[in-house]
Amino acid sequence: MSSESTDLTPATGEAAALVAIQGAIADRPGVLPAARGLSHFGEHSLGWLALAGAGALAAHRRGDVVARRRYIEAGAGAFTAHAASVVIKRVVRRKRPNHPDIKVGVGTPSKLSFPSSHATSTTAAAILLGRAAGLPLGVLPAVIVPPMLVSRLVLGVHYPSDVTAGALVGALTAGAVIAADTRIEEQ
Repeated sequence: MSSESTDLTPATGEAAALVAIQGAIADRPGVLPAARGLSHFGEHSLGWLALAGAGALAAHRRGDVVARRRYIEAGAGAFTAHAASVVIKRVVRRKRPNHPDIKVGVGTPSKLSFPSSHATSTTAAAILLGRAAGLPLGVLPAVIVPPMLVSRLVLGVHYPSDVTAGALVGALTAGAVIAADTRIEEQ
């Protein structure tokens, strides 16, 4: 599937980078189905909310009040990051990639691109779920965030700067949640 543009000029800038990324990995076996799976999981941060809810329930059942609170915060952080990205998108109003050489591999609920909501909620969720699970800081994000960011490029629905900015917004959101939780623990 290609975009709707009738532009015959070669892709330049971030569009050229996106074409190059797609050309390098999109046709490898399993890449597109995996990217689509990640896309569906991350849509509106629902997969992250489900994981946070399951973690909170498991922590509640074992009587771990701190872990339960942190899993709830992980869900709230993922949702807040997603909401922040939606607000930023409506202010910036950058259109999604639209060049005939870019293959779009999944539908999107919006025509706006900057920042990637998947990147924001995934980054916030990875940081906060890792913390809730007691993992060393950075371990879960290192495993989860890069595949989600690359999936958005492979699917042709974001520019590299969209996913980079989204990851930054997600990390800032997670940092704010952790700072608030630290204050709660100090009381």
